[in-house]
Amino acid sequence: MAVTVVVGSQWGDEGKGKIVDLLATQFNVVARYQGGANAGHTIKWGDKTQVLHLLPSGVFSPGVDCVIGNGVVIDPRALVSEIREVQSLGYELAGRLWVSGNAHCILPYHKALEEIHSSEKIGTTKRGIGPAYTDKVARSGIRIMELVSPDLFSKRIKEELERANAILRAYHRQTLNPEDIISEYSDYGRVLTKYVADTADFLHDAIDSGKQILAEGAQGCLLDIDFGTYPYVTSSSPTAGGACTGLGVPPTSINRVIGITKAYCTRVGHGPFPTELNDGTGAHLRKIGGEFGATTGRPRRCGWLDLMALRYSCRLNGFTELTVTKLDVLSGLDTIKVCTQYEHNGETVPRFINDALSLSKVIPRYEVLQGWKENILGCTDVNELPSAAKNLIDHIQVHTGVPVKIISTGPKRSQTIQLGS
Repeated sequence: MAVTVVVGSQWGDEGKGKIVDLLATQFNVVARYQGGANAGHTIKWGDKTQVLHLLPSGVFSPGVDCVIGNGVVIDPRALVSEIREVQSLGYELAGRLWVSGNAHCILPYHKALEEIHSSEKIGTTKRGIGPAYTDKVARSGIRIMELVSPDLFSKRIKEELERANAILRAYHRQTLNPEDIISEYSDYGRVLTKYVADTADFLHDAIDSGKQILAEGAQGCLLDIDFGTYPYVTSSSPTAGGACTGLGVPPTSINRVIGITKAYCTRVGHGPFPTELNDGTGAHLRKIGGEFGATTGRPRRCGWLDLMALRYSCRLNGFTELTVTKLDVLSGLDTIKVCTQYEHNGETVPRFINDALSLSKVIPRYEVLQGWKENILGCTDVNELPSAAKNLIDHIQVHTGVPVKIISTGPKRSQTIQLGS
């Protein structure tokens, strides 16, 4: 039993990066299992702040191996840039970063095609994520193992760009020159070649030798391509099951699944959001919580904690424990609401609805809790929390049936309450 999986339980942006960074020193390997450079994990320690888009959040823990699995779609330009940036901070990655040769590449034509086909109502980041996953499923994608083989990469680019340029011409868009892509991306291939490995085999060996693996995804459960609020979802599986397919680890090796939830809810882009607050309270949460996308800078929609959605995530992922982040953001509010039921077509609905059309029509029913005035930013002991804050934590545990083991009271590693095993 060697694998712990960290999953965002809401619509992403729950603070997974901080938690993985916090836990990384307890593990031998940190592995990223899905998503692309559209996600941003913000990590703060001391006076430093770093946003990671592709590299696992364990890169700042020396001695910890880091894996980018086959389930990730990789923008080689972004990855090389991020590797160089992290190394410039004094963290050597050679010999401790391993990239799956089976991971698919995001190439310039994927971004160009997304400009044509992306829907504003979905709210994609236009970083080529969806088209890269489309090519993967269509069995026409170019993988990292091909990128690092110059002759094969040249051949494959010419083949795939012929198809992509035909689409671009049909939409009266500028076509791309294959030689330009081959020249630039072959350089990235030369940089990345020393990191490429059979990462599934690497992880199997790690499990066999008793090493501990921490698997992290991007986005959140409610954006899962199958179980999220389709079509307002991402193109992969951020749920715990995605760790198996995105890394090649067997489900029997997973013994711990940590769900990360904010003490309230946020969502980026479009899609149903039952507890959204389009008022002064929502604006307050956005301002105090710094709710702007780490990758795009887009303002996040903010609302009360939806316990219906959280319970759904707990059941779907089999969370063994929860981490509650940004509890400090709620300080100063007179009252705090938590959604405990929906009303739909005049009837009480005691469960989350992942059908986007139906979910957009529900009316949230709230339980009103007492707020607290004390500033809890940076608290490190649960006894420092006011009773009203503890009451909110208790409500989360009772409604979900899952124990809260970590409470985050600020963005830094040190601003954390750990409640033990």
